[in-house]
Amino acid sequence: MHPKNLSIKDFDYALPEEKIAVYPLLQRDQSKLLIYKNAKISEDIYRNIASYLPENSFLVFNDTKVIKARILFQKITGAVIEIFCLEPYEKINDYTVVLQQKNSTKWKCMIGGAGKWKENYLEKRVIIDEEEVQLKASLIEKLHDAYVVELSWHPCNYSFAEIMEHAGETPLPPYIKRKAEESDSEKYQTIYSHYEGSVAAPTAGLHFTEEIFSSLKSKNIETGFVTLHVGSGTFKPVKSANMEGHEMHAEWIDVSIKFIERLLENIYKPVFCVGTTSVRTVESLYWMGVKTFLNSEIEFENLKINQWEVYEEELSKANLSDKESLTSLLNYLTFKNLNRLFIQTQIIIAPGYEFKITKGIITNFHQPKSTLLLLVSAMIGEKWKEIYEYALAHNYRFLSYGDGCLIMND
Repeated sequence: MHPKNLSIKDFDYALPEEKIAVYPLLQRDQSKLLIYKNAKISEDIYRNIASYLPENSFLVFNDTKVIKARILFQKITGAVIEIFCLEPYEKINDYTVVLQQKNSTKWKCMIGGAGKWKENYLEKRVIIDEEEVQLKASLIEKLHDAYVVELSWHPCNYSFAEIMEHAGETPLPPYIKRKAEESDSEKYQTIYSHYEGSVAAPTAGLHFTEEIFSSLKSKNIETGFVTLHVGSGTFKPVKSANMEGHEMHAEWIDVSIKFIERLLENIYKPVFCVGTTSVRTVESLYWMGVKTFLNSEIEFENLKINQWEVYEEELSKANLSDKESLTSLLNYLTFKNLNRLFIQTQIIIAPGYEFKITKGIITNFHQPKSTLLLLVSAMIGEKWKEIYEYALAHNYRFLSYGDGCLIMND
């Protein structure tokens, strides 16, 4: 069956609100870990995850960093308007450059209380290094699914990253029904987060500690880092009856040539991805390599992976090995004198998809009727129901701040 024809009701389950973790555990690596291997379920905690991974395997992490994307403006009347910065509204080649902009910037945003915004602009007073900064928000354009907002500030010697850090709040997921607290700025961030740009954390990585990384090293498990900037679309519910009616969210990936070289060096080892975002990145690299193999002169922007194209005959008929595909991609980037790959992927991984590189996933428990749950099902089929039923019956904590599982693709 083509994934377009999947019925979303087949990926539904009852998730009681009390099973949703509202706060993380005090010690990240004490979270419960469900291990699914050889069609059997066992339990442990994240601290001991290295014991269950094959020796000499290769573990891929997403090192994106969450930005304080939620900015609240209070009007003179007392009404509060929330501006949630989703992504830059301009052609970008590097998130770092955008976040280092000074004076002003335009972003695609969601607006809470948009009906109350009657003024030409909103203002907010921000204190940075004991200096008062006036932040102004102007509504530029209404899109079909969001708004374009221009944010400007004075004095203008501060970067937008600094403005967000002092003016914004940590954008907790909508199902965590509480206000963000100061501790969330650390807890809702992986310890290896590096490149700013996400409005949601790659939550599977929240459980990892320095102790875990030491245990991985002692078992000769290699680690590699990619960047996928997680957008709010990760929480977008599937509202259509069949998947054909759902538009998958596109997200920016940023991968260095050095990582692709390392992945090639380790391609004969079992490759495990920490989180669905790492899976989407690694699998997208394979298909981008196929595109370069089929057309060595392909325009760079056409490397973007669209929602359904990996299921179409044009790409799938190439039937390249992972090594052939990644080698072709590496050669293409080298010929173009590029040392990194910064491009969007809209890939949807759902039942019917054949994994090209990923042999296993470390991931949290996901929302019903979500594309993240579809990805898990793509790897283990109907067995996802058994895993989720077990987790619910054994008091696992669900979603972003919850527990997780190690799923082996036997």
